[in-house]
Amino acid sequence: MKPILSLRRAFSTSTSTPIPHRRIPAAAGQDLSFITLFHSHFTISSSNPNPQNLLPLATSLTPFRLLHLFLLLRRNPSLSVSLHNFVHLHSPSSVSPSSLSVLLHTLCQSNRLKSAQFILSSSIFPKTHFASSSLFDSLIHTYRVCDSGPDVFDLLFSVYARNKKIRDAFDVFHRMRDYGFLPNVRSCNAFLSSLLSLGRKDIALSFYKEMNRCKISPNIYTFNMVLRLYCDLGKIEKAMEVFGKLEILGFSPTIASFNTLIDAYCKNGLLINALKLKNSMGKKGLEPDVITYNSLINGFRKEGKLNEANKVFNEIVSTGLVPSTVTYNILIKGYCEINNIEMAFRVFEEMMKSGVKADIMTYNLLILGLCNEGKMKKAYLLVKELEKSNLEPNIFTFNALIIGQCKRNNSERAVQVFKAMKKSGFQPSREIHEMIVSAFCKNGDFEGAIEVLKELLEKCFKPSEALLDELFEGIYERGKIELVDKLRSVCNVRLIPEVYFNRKDRKEEKNRSLDISS
Repeated sequence: MKPILSLRRAFSTSTSTPIPHRRIPAAAGQDLSFITLFHSHFTISSSNPNPQNLLPLATSLTPFRLLHLFLLLRRNPSLSVSLHNFVHLHSPSSVSPSSLSVLLHTLCQSNRLKSAQFILSSSIFPKTHFASSSLFDSLIHTYRVCDSGPDVFDLLFSVYARNKKIRDAFDVFHRMRDYGFLPNVRSCNAFLSSLLSLGRKDIALSFYKEMNRCKISPNIYTFNMVLRLYCDLGKIEKAMEVFGKLEILGFSPTIASFNTLIDAYCKNGLLINALKLKNSMGKKGLEPDVITYNSLINGFRKEGKLNEANKVFNEIVSTGLVPSTVTYNILIKGYCEINNIEMAFRVFEEMMKSGVKADIMTYNLLILGLCNEGKMKKAYLLVKELEKSNLEPNIFTFNALIIGQCKRNNSERAVQVFKAMKKSGFQPSREIHEMIVSAFCKNGDFEGAIEVLKELLEKCFKPSEALLDELFEGIYERGKIELVDKLRSVCNVRLIPEVYFNRKDRKEEKNRSLDISS
């Protein structure tokens, strides 16, 4: 895979390249006769061209002929769209970057941007025969012929940006700049949003700085993303610096602005700062919403301060807001983390009484809490409740049940859940495999342990040293040396260090490790 277009190249400065004067070759002979005939049939009924009259002609459409048909229909965007729909069904191979470009120019000129966006997106996604550079070049070469405007280039950039095609968006951006065009702030925001959702924070920050260099005026949505960007990078002070300049720049912070910073403070354990910021919202004419409170409750939960978390919860109710599913889930998780399943269920009961719908995460938290306390019967009863709530077990549901069975060293039941998990289409993690292997070892069932270990190796997961120590020491102590030979023949046995297959070597290695650590 080629490396992503470097920022230095994408954001290089240069004088604008003049837009070329390109002439499209005139149609003549058979091409001209066909275009005249097709155009005549097509325009007989402006709203509903008769497909029966056109179908025999569809096989004779070529990219050159289609290009001229779109040029003839430039003053009629509705007919242009109808022609596109017809061609899309009956002659898709006749579409070229040039004909698509003329159609896009037509739609953008008539301010039919949504239609243009839909047609462009459906033409290049999910599979495309046109490279972004080819489309851009075609738009440039047909620009003067169609007497077009800059919106068409913003459209191209926006479609790639919104569909998270980072390389293509960069390519279009730097080509736009070369010709003196710039995307609007909405399209830039879409690109920033895509970069953030893909975790490309450094690139997003560089793009934001380039927006400033290009004098693309940001709006409050831009700044809210920049706040999130700095917070995600762990630069809360820098985020606060941007936040402090908002009003100077003529923008009023929104609830989203405050929530982003409050959440960042909470995630970093800076709860006093978070509370101060929350209390300052009123001065800006804003009131905290459920998202604000959820961040605070989660911050206190992470610190183990559930009494403080409950105080914030009570504040939600007293202000007339309705706690969300997320609110209750945070509290349930907090109580499960300190092994207080009784309080977790009290929160759950209050949730039900308040008419707030539980989601799969709610049930998974409670199921895991019960499994951690060894209350497997109650856990399975809760699993049965999922169907009544129109919910289905997910990978975390199965993980919780396996954890519960393994904690009770019930390896057979754990394997049953393990098999049901795979049958439901979920792939167990390395940790789940190892947990079951360990449960078999504790029960002295090393044959069962090896069967699960084989699956672990088949998936190219390298077993942990602790698991291999437990398995091989158990095998050697029970005198089941034949199992060691059996392991040598399994798939990907190379993932097990050779030293484990020789008991004496392994003992010497462990003794050396102990000498070093002491």
